[in-house]
Amino acid sequence: MRRGLMDDEFFLVYQPQIEMESGRACGVEALLRWRDPERGIIGPSEFIPIAEESGMIQALGARVLRESCRQVMAWHRMNMLLRLSVNLSVQQLQHEGWLGVVEEALKSSGLAARYLDLEITESVIITHHEKAVATLIKLKQLGVSITVDDFGTGYSSLSYLARLPIQGVKIDQRFVHGLEKNRSDEAITQAIIAMSHSLGLRVIAEGVETAAQFEFLKSHGCEEAQGYLISRPLEEPELRSWWKMQDEETRIVGRQADMWRGWRRT
Repeated sequence: MRRGLMDDEFFLVYQPQIEMESGRACGVEALLRWRDPERGIIGPSEFIPIAEESGMIQALGARVLRESCRQVMAWHRMNMLLRLSVNLSVQQLQHEGWLGVVEEALKSSGLAARYLDLEITESVIITHHEKAVATLIKLKQLGVSITVDDFGTGYSSLSYLARLPIQGVKIDQRFVHGLEKNRSDEAITQAIIAMSHSLGLRVIAEGVETAAQFEFLKSHGCEEAQGYLISRPLEEPELRSWWKMQDEETRIVGRQADMWRGWRRT
């Protein structure tokens, strides 16, 4: 892993997130991959636990944040105004210097803090409450938004969530995958959306893979979606191509809607 960092074997891919109502791209989640010369592409589920145990997660996390902020700012200059989501581990949250890493990444890239969204799992907030909340408050003061990832698996109470400095929740994909076949998952998903809205929180669903899942979520007020139905994670050139295609499609739909409204008025 140390060799991989030194030899630039780690790289980023970006999975698009869209507004469910309009279909417009609104953000990307930065995801780390390792291109090992012997084993090929290695996913984060294999190397992140090792990075956390060895302490290398700080170097990896700082690199992800710097590079993704720089990349998203480059897209902003092309008028691709996307929000950036980056996962935050418990080790990063507890590290004394992490706030400085975030500030440096924003300053060096020129990315406005309001375009950075840090994702932290519900279980991390529960098990490391005092330290987590203190750090999250400081991040919020910077203007960075916080989203609770894998929401619905940590058994949080409504009153507990109301005290957290968060702006959004991401519905865990196990509930999304069960929407077409499990009434319990449907009920839990509806409850998460309703509860989040009652607290003024944005809701995004991850792991959306079918049109039926998309329509269920949209009909119950979920604002944003991410998953293979929309796009797999993409490297930078692919993401730009995807954006152009998506942008043109939404423009065409918008023009058609304007024509339809004009026809109805006549």
